[in-house]
Amino acid sequence: MSAQENTKSVYGASPEQETIESHTLSVIVDNEPGVLARVIGLFSGRGYNIESLTVAEIDHEQNLSRITVVSSGTPQVIDQIKNQLERLVPVHRVIDLTVSGPHVSCEVALVKIVRPQSEHAEVIEKAKAFDARSVDTTEESIIFEVTGDTQTIDNFINVMKKMGLTNMTRTGIVALMRGPKTI
Repeated sequence: MSAQENTKSVYGASPEQETIESHTLSVIVDNEPGVLARVIGLFSGRGYNIESLTVAEIDHEQNLSRITVVSSGTPQVIDQIKNQLERLVPVHRVIDLTVSGPHVSCEVALVKIVRPQSEHAEVIEKAKAFDARSVDTTEESIIFEVTGDTQTIDNFINVMKKMGLTNMTRTGIVALMRGPKTI
């Protein structure tokens, strides 16, 4: 037996050897009171982190909502999250968009810049590079709406910090599978 085989644990890789991955999960649930609390309770009760969370009704007649949640963990932790979500009674389906094939994801941010009106043109010019649009303008401020992937939103925020960013909010990630497949 080699020295490497001798140090290998029968329990698998140690946590420092396993890679932490971020996964986007799409969870179809009954649209009723308390469902979101049960789903979130699963995460908090087991110490799983939520990086992004969005919820919206997707079918009024069937009373269904979609929860899109982004969480990170080892492959084993991600599998545990998916398995435990599937066992919850109000959950109809759990799809890991990260592994199910190509998908489109984006988020929206509103970003407020406070600068004198005489400097608005410079801020607007910088915002154009991100296809951000002005949704409110006063003599002292501009609020932009920007849509894109997480990196695009992060980059826009970093540029706007230098331009007088004073406040912002983000929606969290929404995602759908590409192509004809649906969930």
